[in-house]
Amino acid sequence: MDRYAVVGHPIAHSKSPLIHRAFARQTGQAMSYEALLAPLDGFAATVRAFGENQGRGMNVTVPFKLEAHDLATELTERARAAGAVNTLVFRPKGVLGDNTDGAGLVRDITKNLGYALNGRRVLLLGAGGAARGTILPLLGERPAGLVIANRTVARAESLAEQFSQAAGAIPLAASSFAGLAGQTFDVIINATAASLANEAPPLPPGLYAPGALAYDMMYGKGDTPFLAAARQEGAAKLADGLGMLVEQAAESFWLWRGVRPQTGPVLEALRAGRTP
Repeated sequence: MDRYAVVGHPIAHSKSPLIHRAFARQTGQAMSYEALLAPLDGFAATVRAFGENQGRGMNVTVPFKLEAHDLATELTERARAAGAVNTLVFRPKGVLGDNTDGAGLVRDITKNLGYALNGRRVLLLGAGGAARGTILPLLGERPAGLVIANRTVARAESLAEQFSQAAGAIPLAASSFAGLAGQTFDVIINATAASLANEAPPLPPGLYAPGALAYDMMYGKGDTPFLAAARQEGAAKLADGLGMLVEQAAESFWLWRGVRPQTGPVLEALRAGRTP
């Protein structure tokens, strides 16, 4: 039986085994999927051993996405752009590295939430790995403009410069949080780690246009601090990152098996607290 796994440190909290096992049942794929705890200094050895024992592919989570990028012998365009890899495919002549996070985000927003990004003004908060992996897929939706805002504006400027060629005619700008004052956006995406510290990014008031979507890549029970602040600011739609998690998993599954599973029933079960 083909083996797949998610590897990280820590890993016990991961929902990936639940999600991929549900996808396998739904699509009739003969495969197993497990969670692997890799030592902080043993990622490459863990991946190598898995690949040598009927391993066909792996998802990679914190803190190994940069190491996975370096380990891959071939990279997809979006993995190169992200500078990080969350999906590995073991091939006879090497290891393909991909990044499905941005595709998962875009699919959750456009398909599950039914919110078109084309022609919308988009604000991306954060300039770390989570933000970097979403920029190319977001630009692919042809927004009216994309602003990258970060506490340290130099990091946002560096990202904007890096993706300027990919943006083409799409306005791509960088800003500090304070520098956003006076602007409005149709979509505001939180890719910062503020929610992990039970905080919200220090945004000026009045950023949400009528009908705007607030999207936090983090997820949990109830509103994250970012979503709570967005609700107070009058955001019309709010969403956390659980849908992104399921959709990026589906993208990985399609890459491995050539079959795209239905994500709706799996996402519905997870939101209800049931095993999908």
